[in-house]
Amino acid sequence: MFFAGIFVIGEFLKASELFELPESLSRFAPWFLADDAPWKWLKKISEALASLEGNMLQRGTLSAGIDVRGPVWIDPSVELPAYTIIIGPVYVGAGTEIRPGAFLRGNVIAGAGCVLGNACEFKNCLLLDRVQAPHFNYVGDSVLGNGAHLGAGAICSNLRLDHREIDLRLPGGNVATGLRKFGAIIGDGAEVGCNAVLNPGSVLGRRAVVMPTLAFSGYLPPAALARERAPMKLPSTDC
Repeated sequence: MFFAGIFVIGEFLKASELFELPESLSRFAPWFLADDAPWKWLKKISEALASLEGNMLQRGTLSAGIDVRGPVWIDPSVELPAYTIIIGPVYVGAGTEIRPGAFLRGNVIAGAGCVLGNACEFKNCLLLDRVQAPHFNYVGDSVLGNGAHLGAGAICSNLRLDHREIDLRLPGGNVATGLRKFGAIIGDGAEVGCNAVLNPGSVLGRRAVVMPTLAFSGYLPPAALARERAPMKLPSTDC
């Protein structure tokens, strides 16, 4: 049940309840604090990127058909395929796969071992290690936890139709974020099915699952399954 009131509660939900900043992104630790509300991390992405110096991508090494503008830091292990567009500031960690047609549209941080897929767009987002957004995804103003996975066509919608500020619908009440653009906060190991839409301000707990084609809003507890009916608890695993 959700209460009607709107509360401004900075400690209502901590980032540490959803994910942990991996070692690959430890240089950004001063900006992404475990005790902060996770949506506060969104405003820190540009500040974290502004802290980087040197070792930017050498344009002379790029193949034809790759468009890179602004400051971009990409690990040497990352290959850039044709038809990739990257507008800095952008940081991409070791072993991440960027596929043809990916569009990184500023203020993007991706950790190690991620997949930034074909015809996918990323804007003002933080992807922790091993995030997979492989096919036709939009990820805007969002934080995706370690091992989070978006099925083909899954969308993190970041703007209300009426363009009003976005409130989080959490179990204890609504939280005013003060953000007009806010996509999704997705916990470690969470799964979003093909062609699902996470409406603005959606929060998925660790290992939560949103079924394909579902338009989801609000908060999904850890290890819960969202489908047309009320969320159900997933069986525990020993992994």
